[in-house]
Amino acid sequence: MIESLKEILLVLGRIVTILPLLLLIAIYMGKRAIGQLPVFDFLIIVTLGSVVGADIADPNVHHLPTAVAIVAIGFLQRIVANWKISNRTIGRLLTFEPTIVIQHGKFLNKNLKKIRYSIDNILQMLREKDVFDIKEVETAIVEANGSISVLKIPQKNTVTLEDMKINRSTSSIAVPVIIEGTVYPDILEDFNLDQQWLLEHLAIQGVHNLKDVFFASINGNHELHISLINEESIKVPTINH
Repeated sequence: MIESLKEILLVLGRIVTILPLLLLIAIYMGKRAIGQLPVFDFLIIVTLGSVVGADIADPNVHHLPTAVAIVAIGFLQRIVANWKISNRTIGRLLTFEPTIVIQHGKFLNKNLKKIRYSIDNILQMLREKDVFDIKEVETAIVEANGSISVLKIPQKNTVTLEDMKINRSTSSIAVPVIIEGTVYPDILEDFNLDQQWLLEHLAIQGVHNLKDVFFASINGNHELHISLINEESIKVPTINH
């Protein structure tokens, strides 16, 4: 009983001493490492968590070496961060490149596969940016830290309904009706449409095979917006850090 109480007090003492040190190191590392978490900083945070977790959970781990490790990791992160700022080559080696995933309202299938993001991932991230229809997007970029940056088309970006003093009672939201060649009949039913209507409107846009469709959405006005599996006609700008 006494031994158990001693171990509990030892763990509590380690928490009280190690967490302030961890806080100081996190502040020293800077806001960028905590807020954006590029890949190297993510590894630093994971390593810090492992070191601190082992120290707190296991009374047999020596406390002083843990403190030294935390300080050393903090210094290493700061040194590498300075290298990345002063040398673009090192910076590019230690992080991901930004990747364009939507251009001119069309999903770029190859780029999505390259960064292993699904359509659902991108749609969720767009909704978090208050974008509910990809045809409103001129360019969407998945940044090095995994977040998404969105440039809307000029019609959706420069003048708002409020600017024009126009009141609109409903908002347009586009719902996926085809994803990677698979049709969702329940979505068509919700719009009182059928697959024949879908095939006809695909044909109007020059699409005669469902397997060629990477993504298609439909809105309340029954407007069909399509992204093909191979959007070869779209010129994608080059973006570096």
